[in-house]
Amino acid sequence: MGDPQGWGVTQLNRQSLVQSTRTTIAAIGSILVARALGLPEYYWAPITTFVVMQSTLGAALDISRDRLIGTALGAATGALLAPHFGSNSIMFGTAVLVLGLICAALRVGRSAYRFSGITLAVVMLMPRSEPPWLAATHRFVEVSIGVLIGLAVTALWPAREAV
Repeated sequence: MGDPQGWGVTQLNRQSLVQSTRTTIAAIGSILVARALGLPEYYWAPITTFVVMQSTLGAALDISRDRLIGTALGAATGALLAPHFGSNSIMFGTAVLVLGLICAALRVGRSAYRFSGITLAVVMLMPRSEPPWLAATHRFVEVSIGVLIGLAVTALWPAREAV
């Protein structure tokens, strides 16, 4: 019995080839745009594209909204806290807790909270030579590129349901 989504070795078919091609085109597009903008951690754009591309357009819109909200919250929080507290574990933990409460108050999905924590960690805990606000801005732009390209490819070239 093969994988119901057509990814098993015995299930290699046209649908899996099309899905792989769609994802590849979107990922390369994300890399090219992020590199053209001179973003230092351009790899976040295709990572985000992979998340978006694995869904139908409706599901992709939901995950994309949560990804953008969470990334914005985590980036803003990291940009505000990192200059004053650096990678202080207690302040980081407090910020993670507060982000969870903010996401709950905003009634956004749990994935928005997850993405806010990931972004907070990237901005606050990774050693860098640039100011935290710049790292936060780059992170948000990189994720936004991945979301936009993933959504565009999903809308313009929708995945077909398995038959």
